[in-house]
Amino acid sequence: MSIDSLRRSARATVSGLPPGFWWLWLSTLVNRTGAFVLTFLSLYLTVELGHSAWFAGLVVALHGLGGVAGSPLGGALTDRWGRRPTMVTMHLLAAASAAALAVVTSAWGIAVVVLVMGIAMQAVRPSINATIADMVPAHDVRRAYALNYWALNLGFAIASIGGGAAAFLGYRTLFVVDAVATVLCAVIVFLRLPETRPEAAVDHRGEKIAEPKVSMLTVLRDAPFRTLVLLNLLVCLVFTAPWIGLPLTMAEQGLSPSSYGVVIAVNGIVIVGFQLLVNRLTDKRSPVVLLTLSSLLFAVGTGATALAGSSVAFAATVIVWTIGEMIHVPTNAAATARLAPEHARGRYQGVMGMSWAVAGFVAPIGAGAIVDGPGPDVLWAVTFGIGVLAAVGYTLRLRTALGEEEPEGRQTAPETGKTVDGGGPEVRKAAPDAGTAQEGGGLPAVPAPRDGSATGEGPGKEEASRSSSPLTTT
Repeated sequence: MSIDSLRRSARATVSGLPPGFWWLWLSTLVNRTGAFVLTFLSLYLTVELGHSAWFAGLVVALHGLGGVAGSPLGGALTDRWGRRPTMVTMHLLAAASAAALAVVTSAWGIAVVVLVMGIAMQAVRPSINATIADMVPAHDVRRAYALNYWALNLGFAIASIGGGAAAFLGYRTLFVVDAVATVLCAVIVFLRLPETRPEAAVDHRGEKIAEPKVSMLTVLRDAPFRTLVLLNLLVCLVFTAPWIGLPLTMAEQGLSPSSYGVVIAVNGIVIVGFQLLVNRLTDKRSPVVLLTLSSLLFAVGTGATALAGSSVAFAATVIVWTIGEMIHVPTNAAATARLAPEHARGRYQGVMGMSWAVAGFVAPIGAGAIVDGPGPDVLWAVTFGIGVLAAVGYTLRLRTALGEEEPEGRQTAPETGKTVDGGGPEVRKAAPDAGTAQEGGGLPAVPAPRDGSATGEGPGKEEASRSSSPLTTT
């Protein structure tokens, strides 16, 4: 492929999105460029404060546990309170937590601060994902998620390099920089991002239609979405395993920690260097095909780790499952947006975020136990099996739900390109071939007239954003 064709591909990938999306994209980049806490937390706890490795691992696990609680909390606030207030508040809470780590030294104090940080960092993601679904036309949603994910990894790569170079300033200084970057992210959202929560639908007389109440239990009763969440949990378990199992496997084969550092850096390099190309190649493809393919790439990439015997071979396995990651993360987020009713997008994204958080908490424990017990080869055989199982599940269970036809009651408004819902899972009527009969029905909802303040259309037009994966992104 020539340089000119690559340039045209990149231009096509980034063109056509609403201006507001790029403000949210910039906020993601700024936030992740200053993300030093998780990168250096374990070193700070063990080297600087003298805590044990066990305590450091427990604190990092508390961050993941906070995410399990933060995701549904953020989803509920996103739908009830609004996208922008939730983002600003949670960014500021995360910033306060990062700043607190610069002054708190007691073991219990650090544990509490990191737990709160985990809640805040995960709670912001449903609002970001919901904003994308609100502001970006349905046919561009997956591309927008992919671009925001690229910004996230680009920022993380910059943070890793910059943090290493600036470590001589001290860990506390890095935590303060993290706090400042997160505050700047909140300022960008506050100043440049209008609220995008959809207005209440109206009937043919212009009167507001009472939206059905949607709880987390209601979301879990949505059978296609519940299947999507469970399958994503399987993929997340496979994706998280190498971050624990790979360094242990390489050490068992006599390779140095520096070799692992080089190998795992391939993950970020591939994402930053090739995400736009992958976006272009996968654009407009069937989500079921993409989710199935990504699951198989995770399965093959992690499974082949058992056969690797050199740094080059291990790096090759990382490339395989990284391609799966680049395909899976935006496609899964877009599928979540597709299945979510408009007025419950935050809750749906919150439940989906729980699958990432649960995997981030459970997989490290399970991977470590398998490596210490049956051995690394068993771990990679298990990840291969789980990946294949997920691929089969996507193909057999979601082909209809994620088909190309919009379900009845979910249509694209011609004047905005936005998806319009007729209600939540209880009132949304499935298409005849959807295989999931929903209760209710009645007159389709008509979107209320908008003045641009709710969606960003008009003079300020539209916005978007994206959340991401557990380890390269949290």
